[in-house]
Amino acid sequence: MKFIRIGVDLAKNYFQSHALSSEDAPAVKRKLTRRTMREFFSKIEPCRVGIEACGSARYWARELKAMGHDVSLMLLAYTKPYVKRGKNDAVDAEAICEAVSRPAMRFVPIRSADQQATLMLHNTRELLVKQRTMSVNALRGHLAEFGLVVAKGAGRVDELLGATRLFRTLLSWLQRCSVSKLMRSEARSMI
Repeated sequence: MKFIRIGVDLAKNYFQSHALSSEDAPAVKRKLTRRTMREFFSKIEPCRVGIEACGSARYWARELKAMGHDVSLMLLAYTKPYVKRGKNDAVDAEAICEAVSRPAMRFVPIRSADQQATLMLHNTRELLVKQRTMSVNALRGHLAEFGLVVAKGAGRVDELLGATRLFRTLLSWLQRCSVSKLMRSEARSMI
């Protein structure tokens, strides 16, 4: 088969394609699985393929480029104006097919697997730093409720841990205290 361009709407399990053999010919619309997508594109002659830049789009762009296709990734915001009606995968694939034909369309670069891996490492590190900051700030806030105040910053974690040890000592003392026993018996009677 020979097509001039194909629009592909990616999803988790099923992909929708909208292929045109010429501007006047009726579209060939197919619902593809991951396995059948690879088979479908390997059986056709190389052509222009448009894909919305979303999860797994860069992977599929690399796969289709390896088969000889001219792949272009587009942002969702740039394909939305070409949606004619409703919102479903087939309509989205048709809009992508139309958008990829526009000469003024702006495309997203296709990253190599190495570039994608490097970006993944940077994003993972950034996430871990945010989570560390959140954890330290939460611990500071909880300890402040017990009057244990420590200055801000991840560099003050040692002080926080020292305050936490002090807090544990305070809790163990309260457990031995008769007030704590009274509170425990009250809690049991409520259950």
